[in-house]
Amino acid sequence: MYEPIRTKSVHSMAGADADTDFPHRTREEELDIQLAGHLAALLAVTDDLGLDREADRIAQQVTRLRGTPPPRTSASADSPADLHRRALALAGRALVVAASRADTAAAILAAERMDAHTAALQAPEEHALATAH
Repeated sequence: MYEPIRTKSVHSMAGADADTDFPHRTREEELDIQLAGHLAALLAVTDDLGLDREADRIAQQVTRLRGTPPPRTSASADSPADLHRRALALAGRALVVAASRADTAAAILAAERMDAHTAALQAPEEHALATAH
């Protein structure tokens, strides 16, 4: 009933072999790169907050994923609450990627950081409520 397609696909470049034009990464490699990026951003915020022990744990995971230690700096002028909100978002992103690549160590670390930043954000609100009464 149907005739097989006899022409080249319009979605490939003419005269070029799609497999050799550029290097391809596996899904795992892409997820490693993505997870390392999220953790490196979380590391920068954690350094800005002055949480040295936690930053060292994050740096270990980034080193494991990238093969080299990440650069460490601390230079943000944001308020601690803004830094905690940013860290919470970054830890959430890292958790999603770690879960999709089944990286238990990174997922546990990201979940712990999410809990810690959530608690830090709630602490000032609880303190304000307690002093208002």
